[in-house]
Amino acid sequence: MATEITMPQLGESVTEGTISKWLVKPGDKVNKYDPIAEVMTDKVNAEVPSSYTGTIKELIAGEDETLEVGKVICTIEVEGEATTASTQQETKEVNQAQTEENADQSQKRRYSPAVLKMAQENNIDLEQVNGSGKGGRITRKDLQVIIEGGNIPTPEAAPKQEEKAASTPVVERTEGSTAPAVTQKPAPTAPIPVAPGDKEIPVSGVRKAIAANMVKSKHEAPHAWTMVEVDVTNLVNYRSSIKNDFKTKEGFNLTFLPFFIKATVEALKEFPQINSMWAGDKIIQKKDINISIAVATDDALYVPVIKHADEKSVKGIAREVNDLAEKVRTNKLTSAEMQGGTFTVNNTGSFGSVLSTPIINHPQAAILSVESIVKRPVVMANDMIAVRHMVNLCLSLDHRVLDGLVCGRFLARIKEKLENITAENTPIY
Repeated sequence: MATEITMPQLGESVTEGTISKWLVKPGDKVNKYDPIAEVMTDKVNAEVPSSYTGTIKELIAGEDETLEVGKVICTIEVEGEATTASTQQETKEVNQAQTEENADQSQKRRYSPAVLKMAQENNIDLEQVNGSGKGGRITRKDLQVIIEGGNIPTPEAAPKQEEKAASTPVVERTEGSTAPAVTQKPAPTAPIPVAPGDKEIPVSGVRKAIAANMVKSKHEAPHAWTMVEVDVTNLVNYRSSIKNDFKTKEGFNLTFLPFFIKATVEALKEFPQINSMWAGDKIIQKKDINISIAVATDDALYVPVIKHADEKSVKGIAREVNDLAEKVRTNKLTSAEMQGGTFTVNNTGSFGSVLSTPIINHPQAAILSVESIVKRPVVMANDMIAVRHMVNLCLSLDHRVLDGLVCGRFLARIKEKLENITAENTPIY
């Protein structure tokens, strides 16, 4: 008799995962703990190990298919399998507990202010939403699934007066909350028409994971944005004077990005509150400074992490950037190399952008975009006009964690460091 292997829970708040790649096929023999599939969630990419030693019987889920935690992904014929009465009883008890939990709807109408706010903004009728939380409680994840799927529930006919009174939701208000107790009637969602000649492109697992994380960031974090203009003429001249020797000695190009990351890291040490994350009832200020960098391919965006960037020289950062980018291009980047980031530096200037408003890399509190370096006429201190190399630094911040004052000072410090780069005060090694 075949035994089922289910989608594991790869994180405390993870409710689903996407099979990005099967590592086995029917008929393959595997040992316990051997990896059988690569799975992506909105928090992590990981390998799923086999729970048994045996032979793979059937792959239930397909690649790029998203399944809820606990759903069957494949079956395996366990080696020397003998189903005992105790195992059957244990399975029966688990199923019974799950059935009782699903039947419990005592918490269905206890809405948090965040759920109410999201429902009102997206015109969602909460009475028609099935909650996945304890006691049928509706969570933000439930609403995000509905919003991403575009299947907004339409309210049914208006209830009678006595029914309306009985179904009034119980709102859990936090101090100072102004969340409304009722939601507006949603407008019907019109399907997107597909005209002759239009091309329908299936959404890959990687793209789904990117979309889910971006939607989560925009829904949960109140984004604010600020920008500074930086004169990097000294940096341009300094790099030009050493880049050829550096390439000959190290074997790879010295780009501008490591200098921007180095200045950012030094500013983060002076303003550690920027290196923080929102955790519901508290703010977690991270001790380590791990810089996430965005690396794009033709069809996806990866965000590998430079660990302990504050302990690295410009050359060390440059090597990390080069190595991580190469791993992305050759499909050798591991899930561990994309975890643990505390702040993101996004090099949008690499494709000519001069101004952008980046989306925060959840759950970080801020992201910095380095735009394209361009020559512009600038009024100098003596009122003379000169052609200088200028760059815009754009910062998006989570306003729950950070305010404009500290972010303004943070950007001003990066600006000061970049504008005063010289061979004497900016060693490469």
